[in-house]
Amino acid sequence: MPDSTAILRQGSDGRRFRRVRVNLFGSYMLANGQESRCQIVDISPGGIAISGLLSATARERVVVYADHLGRLEGTAVRVRPDGFAATISASPKKRDKLATQLTWLANRELLRGEDLRRHERVMPRDPHSMLTLPNGTCLPCVVIDMSACGAAIACGSKLPVGMLVTIGRIQSRVMRHIDVGIVVEFTRLRDPRLLEDNIASPYDDAPLEQGPPPTMPHPSARPVLRC
Repeated sequence: MPDSTAILRQGSDGRRFRRVRVNLFGSYMLANGQESRCQIVDISPGGIAISGLLSATARERVVVYADHLGRLEGTAVRVRPDGFAATISASPKKRDKLATQLTWLANRELLRGEDLRRHERVMPRDPHSMLTLPNGTCLPCVVIDMSACGAAIACGSKLPVGMLVTIGRIQSRVMRHIDVGIVVEFTRLRDPRLLEDNIASPYDDAPLEQGPPPTMPHPSARPVLRC
C-alpha cells in the first residue's frame, strides 16, 4: 500500500509530487467570487485537477473545499475540457499533512476496490435508461449490466473519465471506456433490491441530445465490470 513518503516523491511524468486519483467531491471559488460544486479528479501535495462547471483562467487564484481534506488554496495553471488544474499553495508542514491524508485516502480506495469486486452483476429487466450530464444534457443509454457499486453502459458518447453523471436517479462517476460506451461507479453503494427502479429513466420527456440510439451488445461482448 502507498505511504506518505511515496506520495511526496516525484511522479513518473516529471511532476514534483506523485498524483493520486481520488473519488472526492467539494466546491471551489474563483477570484471573482463565483462558486461551483466540483469533483476532484486527482491530487498531490503540490497540485489538484478539478472537474466543474466554471473554468478558471491561467494564473487565477482559486480556493477549493474538498471532502476529507478541507480548504486548499492555489493558482490555476491549465484549463481542462471539463474544468482546470491548479497548483496548491502550502507550507512544508501543510504539504506533509496533505500527503498523510492522501495516503489514507489511497489505501482506503484499494481496500474498497477489493470489497466492491465481490458484488454480483445482474442484467436489468428493462435496460433502457437516461444519462444526465453536469450541464443538464440527457443522453439515452442502455444498461448492459449492473451491481451494487456500478454499471456498464452502452451509449453514443465516450464521456471523459472522471466526469460526474447521473444514470437514472443514481449519481455516478465515469471510470473507464469500453467498446460500446462507458463503465460508471456509483458514488455510494446501492441497495440491490432498489437498484432496478433507481437506474431506470426518471423521465420520459427529457430534452435529448441528437444522435443514433444505443444498442445492446451481444452477450459475448459484455465487459468485465470492475468498480
